[in-house]
Amino acid sequence: MNNFSVTTPLPQTDTTVDISIDPALQNLCRQYGALAVASTRDELFIAVPDKCGQQLDVALRFACGKQITRQVWSSAQLEDALNNLHGKTYDAELTLAAQKHKKATEPDAHYTLDTHQDEPVVNFINQTLEVATQRRASDIHFEPFANSYRIRLRIDGVLQEISSPPPSLAARMTARLKIISSLDIAERRQPQDGQLALELSNRTHAMRISTLPTLHGEKIVLRVQENDKSTLSLQDLGLTAEQYQCYTHALQQPQGMILVTGPTGSGKTLTLYSGLKQLNSTQRNICSAEDPIEMPLKGINQTQTNIKIGLTFSTILRAMLRQDPDIIMIGEIRDAETAEIAIKAAQTGHLVLSTLHTNSACEALNRLEQMGIAPYLLASSLKLVIAQRLVRRLCSHCKQFVPESNRVKPTSWMHELKAWKAIGCEHCFSGYYGRVGLYELLSVTPEIQQAVLDGVNLHQLQTLAEQQGVVSLFHSGLKLVDQGITSLEEVYRVLGLNS
Repeated sequence: MNNFSVTTPLPQTDTTVDISIDPALQNLCRQYGALAVASTRDELFIAVPDKCGQQLDVALRFACGKQITRQVWSSAQLEDALNNLHGKTYDAELTLAAQKHKKATEPDAHYTLDTHQDEPVVNFINQTLEVATQRRASDIHFEPFANSYRIRLRIDGVLQEISSPPPSLAARMTARLKIISSLDIAERRQPQDGQLALELSNRTHAMRISTLPTLHGEKIVLRVQENDKSTLSLQDLGLTAEQYQCYTHALQQPQGMILVTGPTGSGKTLTLYSGLKQLNSTQRNICSAEDPIEMPLKGINQTQTNIKIGLTFSTILRAMLRQDPDIIMIGEIRDAETAEIAIKAAQTGHLVLSTLHTNSACEALNRLEQMGIAPYLLASSLKLVIAQRLVRRLCSHCKQFVPESNRVKPTSWMHELKAWKAIGCEHCFSGYYGRVGLYELLSVTPEIQQAVLDGVNLHQLQTLAEQQGVVSLFHSGLKLVDQGITSLEEVYRVLGLNS
């Protein structure tokens, strides 16, 4: 049977993909971030990103013996086409598998590796994970309900629903995900955590898995771990020139503490890793305690916590301090014991980098005091606090200027704000594509040190920080709005403010 079908060449704005194209050709295209979209007897049409070398054309000509015609698609178009192809290819196969499968209400007594290699479910999960990585998803949610099964991807901080299997296959989906993660498939009453690594589109992707028993089965969330070392550059973080200088100056200090604060998913770890990469050299002994190790870094001694055997942050830190470290990175300060050890390490000739969950830079000082750290220890050891968030970027193709929307207080922005609106087009998702960082850097100056020693409250500390020239997260967001990088609505959404 001929694997190619006659299809009219597609315009660039169309994301339709001919599903009868040979899967081997499709897989070859995906290795280069491209898609085979249509085929005739003598010609194969492929959709490619802006920057795609000629190696793919050579490989395809050798594989199919046809002329290769390129169409340049935006990243968003390619991601959308991948999602559509994923749904069309496997929906029918999964429906047939569900019809053959026993009713979801019957107990599953055959949770074994051999009986859960059913090809439709395996293919569907593999394709879902591939689509998730292609679409830059940070988290993948598998959610069972009474009469449905939902799969959602968190892309640019927002959940988006994609094609899902019939609910009668929920147990098999759960079993397969547990098997590839080496979790206990017989345990369904207790939450489980683990890790997995998969080869997708010729790249290895590391993920964290978490299971949670719910009313209608086990919900599973996979977190895609960032493992692209090429992105670990301070210049790529989105810091302003002043903020970049402030961060690099703190990194050059022989001792002290640098804290990065913000909620989960705000890019704190990437900011720390970028700093570690800048510091990494053969002359320095750099050690880290992490939960988990999100990115293996060459030349850095990384240790992962293991609560089951008592290997906590504090245990690792005590052992680490006997290993003659120059620089210590702590994944997160979660308790008073870890905070105390970290502060002492910062006072005894070590540069300590860590994260803390607070809403602003000034709140980090209050949180450490609440953990029992004496003000004089904070004042002498803390060098820099970075608060950060991630906001979605406006699509450059469809964003629209809104001249009349100056909806901020005069005290926040002194001149007319050049606001922009997200519209949505074939190049983006709802008017946005990608994310950029908002940063608030509090350098602990002698004035800030004295305020900490005097025990001033949070409001007074924030007022002093403003007088010292600290740019707040909100003001950082307004700068991006004025530059047309993001929208005012997005800044309000991320910071939890009322417009």
